[in-house]
Amino acid sequence: MAVIADDLRATSGTGTWRTPLVIIVCGCAIALLSFGPRSSVGFFIQPIGREFAWGRDVFGLALALQNLLWGLGQPIAGAIADRFGVMRVVCVGALLYAAGLLMMRYAATPLSLDLGAGVLIGFGLSGCSFNLVLSAFSKLLPPERRGIALGAGTAAGSFGQFLFAPFGVALIDNFGWQTALMVFAALMLLIVPLSLALATPPAASTNVPAADQQSFQTALAEAFGHRSYVLLVLGFFTCGFQLAFITVHLPAYLVDRGMSASIGGWVIAAIGLFNIIGSLSVGWLQNLFPKRYILSVIYFTRALSIIAFISFPITTFSAIAFGAISGLTWLSTVPPTSALVALMFGTRWFATLYGFAFVSHQVGGFLGVLLGGVVFERFGSYTPIWWLSALFGVLSALINLPIVEAPVTRPVAQPA
Repeated sequence: MAVIADDLRATSGTGTWRTPLVIIVCGCAIALLSFGPRSSVGFFIQPIGREFAWGRDVFGLALALQNLLWGLGQPIAGAIADRFGVMRVVCVGALLYAAGLLMMRYAATPLSLDLGAGVLIGFGLSGCSFNLVLSAFSKLLPPERRGIALGAGTAAGSFGQFLFAPFGVALIDNFGWQTALMVFAALMLLIVPLSLALATPPAASTNVPAADQQSFQTALAEAFGHRSYVLLVLGFFTCGFQLAFITVHLPAYLVDRGMSASIGGWVIAAIGLFNIIGSLSVGWLQNLFPKRYILSVIYFTRALSIIAFISFPITTFSAIAFGAISGLTWLSTVPPTSALVALMFGTRWFATLYGFAFVSHQVGGFLGVLLGGVVFERFGSYTPIWWLSALFGVLSALINLPIVEAPVTRPVAQPA
């Protein structure tokens, strides 16, 4: 951190108090806070379900909506952030997130649960999650420091998962799920003052190099006409499918297999803890190895770990071991994916283009959560979705191999 701060102090273009170190610390704190409650939502399924006699398909729909709207809202939030600055978008996202948790606390019908946990939290996440933090880092940090910074921002989100999983379980066990949601909502308001450190200037006041002077429509046409970007987007689908399914349904799956709810909390915490190691390691390794190979190894490792997990008896050791292995590959796809977008197209429309890649991720999350709930209610088992997750992992490992890691070729304007 000190090296980054020294290198960037003269080039950050920020006020005297907003040193690069402050920007990184505040951005990581935002990623930690925004990712925590979202990763702990699976622990609310059983207590709320018992109180209102709701099946898991009810939660599956609400949380699937959350993932879908998070994805659909991401390119919109990214485009607004690219045009008007990151800070405004993060503030609005945090307020929506807090309102969604509050509505979830008072939800008495499936529709109100859909509005709170689904719509408000989904759109709130699109505005204040680590994706916007990574966008700010990409705009404020030089390319040679971007990889480790992106890894740090992603790792901070993982640390939020590590903290909030056992914290959420403890709140639910000791004070009830209603109090737990109220505490989570209050914590989301801390994002508003933290976002001041991530303020980026509006596009109109930014000195944009001539090579980056693109319109919104031109940037989208260029990206979706680029084969490597399309492959990257398709592979990202699997990441969302696996992460959302495991986050939401793994705690209940472990209880079904005879584990206590606290074991589920520690497994989710293990995922968050080991993802810190995975994200930071990948942030460093992507400077040494091709990013496409790193992504391929990550997806293939996930597939193998899922197959091993469901093929042997579930014990406390095997559950936590699965959490540890999953954690090493959990959000470690994000640094190379975001770095590839910046490498291919630059940072002018980074938040927008990464946002569209994230749509694919969240469509996968939507299906992972929804199918998990529907399949369980119909067949009483998650097994088909576990095998589908493994299959998607193998396919994504293959899809990422042909990606070309180079800036897109653009025509050079000739003088009249």
